[in-house]
Amino acid sequence: MAAHREKKSEERNHRSARNGAQAPQVQWGRAWEVDWFSLASILFLLAFAPLIVYYFIMSCDQYQCSLTDPLINLLMGNKHLSDIWSKTPSLTYTAAGIYTVWVAFQVILYVFVPDFCHKFLPGYVGGVQEGAVTPAGVVNKYEVNGLQAWIITHILWFANAYYFHYFSPTIIFDNWIPLLWCANILGYVVSTFAMIKGYFFPTNAKDCKFTGNFFYDYMMGIEFNPRIGKWFDFKLFFNGRPGIVAWTLINLSYAAKQQELYGHVTNSMILVNVLQGIYVLDYFWNEAWYLKTIDICHDHFGWYLGWGDCVWLPYLYTLQGLYLVYHPVQLCTANAIGILALGLVGYYIFRMTNHQKDLFRCTSGNCKIWGEKPDYIECSYMSVDGTKYYSKLLTSGFWGWARHFNYTGDLMGSLAYCLTCGFEHFLPYFYIIYMTILLTHRCIRDEHRCYSKFGKDWKRYTAAVPYQLIPGLF
Repeated sequence: MAAHREKKSEERNHRSARNGAQAPQVQWGRAWEVDWFSLASILFLLAFAPLIVYYFIMSCDQYQCSLTDPLINLLMGNKHLSDIWSKTPSLTYTAAGIYTVWVAFQVILYVFVPDFCHKFLPGYVGGVQEGAVTPAGVVNKYEVNGLQAWIITHILWFANAYYFHYFSPTIIFDNWIPLLWCANILGYVVSTFAMIKGYFFPTNAKDCKFTGNFFYDYMMGIEFNPRIGKWFDFKLFFNGRPGIVAWTLINLSYAAKQQELYGHVTNSMILVNVLQGIYVLDYFWNEAWYLKTIDICHDHFGWYLGWGDCVWLPYLYTLQGLYLVYHPVQLCTANAIGILALGLVGYYIFRMTNHQKDLFRCTSGNCKIWGEKPDYIECSYMSVDGTKYYSKLLTSGFWGWARHFNYTGDLMGSLAYCLTCGFEHFLPYFYIIYMTILLTHRCIRDEHRCYSKFGKDWKRYTAAVPYQLIPGLF
């Protein structure tokens, strides 16, 4: 969905039509009430998501990444759960120290080092930026400095690897399971703190939602934009730091371990580092743009984002590199080129689709897409304070092919990551299955949210662009 929000001050003067008949009051963010299916899903994720992460990482550590062997051993009576747990590395002071320093360093870079990259990198948008208007009508400001944090972190990483040698480049892999316990502790602590904060000292009480169901509120969050002080925004920090900054470091540590074990780094490992590195850099290059995406604009901050960004993202999004440490795959040239092409084409679709939306939004539609003036549908909506806003829904370019074609490119890239690992084990393919479920669910959520937001205007849009992901199919 490509929605342009008018921002010019002279255009805001005529927006305050209170509860107008043409514009329904929008239902943003998560639900006010909980149905039984949502509650069952929440309880399932709270109970089993941590176990899923542990099972995948344990399978690599003890069973060479086989997901079936642990179950077979347990069912056949060859091993007991206590045997598996006894072989699992526990939390260590070393891991606790590494993780504490890591998170503290990222907090320092986020809060205390204003962005300077936008001053010398052409086309990069950093520094103080405005987010989207919240349901309560608030426009938050953010210090966008993720690219700078990523650059500084990686300069220090490579300086240590090639010059200082204070620690081994394999330090992340060597402490991977003890670090898992640290990540879980942070994830639960920050999620619990966010819930308490939402009840007793919210940043903006009008942007809070309470269902009365403890588990749903804990999972999906109460506060829309919880903050400490002026600049520490929970959603922006945990969405990008420490997990996404760490993503490329984790892959580099896997590559270093492969070099240590086998004396060389395979082309599959190089592909994983390159393709996922492109995705990470794209995120930070366009961090200001991400202020207008679903995570920031619609999701409240709870366990789903807090624990998910601390644990689920760094541990399950990097499974391909972890697998290749245990099963080094050297691809033939044709396969390597094909996988690289798939990943790059997917990235191109993902980026250009988002670029078209951003260009359209920033120019109020006064631009050209594929050499022509774009088509769009005018619509309006109402915030909770009764202020009327106007939007334009783009129906040209990739957005004329499907309503979420950026997700299609994302899925192509995800498949490319998995294909680097060959077909010996299922484990590395969990990522594409998960991403398909996640993005399909996001399509459904987005469709429901936009229909609630735009009403009959959304029906006009879906009639003009009938497909969601794959033109002609879905």
